[in-house]
Amino acid sequence: MDDGTDKPLKTANRLHGDPDPQTLVERMIRVDHAGEYGAARIYQGQLAVLGDRPVGDTIRAMAAQEQQHLDTFDRLVVERRVRPTVLTPVWHVAGYALGVATAMMGERAAMACTVAVEEVIEQHYARQSALLGEDETELREVIDECRRDEIEHKTIGLDHLGADDGVDDSGASATAYPVLSQAIKSGSRLAIWLSSRL
Repeated sequence: MDDGTDKPLKTANRLHGDPDPQTLVERMIRVDHAGEYGAARIYQGQLAVLGDRPVGDTIRAMAAQEQQHLDTFDRLVVERRVRPTVLTPVWHVAGYALGVATAMMGERAAMACTVAVEEVIEQHYARQSALLGEDETELREVIDECRRDEIEHKTIGLDHLGADDGVDDSGASATAYPVLSQAIKSGSRLAIWLSSRL
């Protein structure tokens, strides 16, 4: 029940023209919902190619955590009456395509994709958590828990990139993917900006 005593988000760094606290929270939920949906689709695409390999179990475990995140944001979208992004059909196709494409390049490319995406998302969640006031402790806890999982996924990806187990068909080392990594990071940042607004 709204008794009119809600404390606003921290506004020390808020500039004239920045969205009001309620709009900012709605944008956070919208973009996080979109991001978790996109992440689930990336892993579905990777599993379509790599699901029968030993790395498939690792990808399945990360995909299960992303599905838990998505389920949480599905609930928050309904509870908070937040309009999902209109770009969901785009992320449906783009996420799956990115997963398939990187998996077809080999296991290390798939893990380089995970590292690139999770690095951007980890930073994104950290910024969101820092912006939330004491009236949004539940949302902050959700974001912080998701961030911990994304850090874990990044670490798993880095461990696989550094492995020299000879299972990657491409034969490429982790250093062969800087262009791929930058492209994925740039795409992820653009997706965040678009999904929070559209």
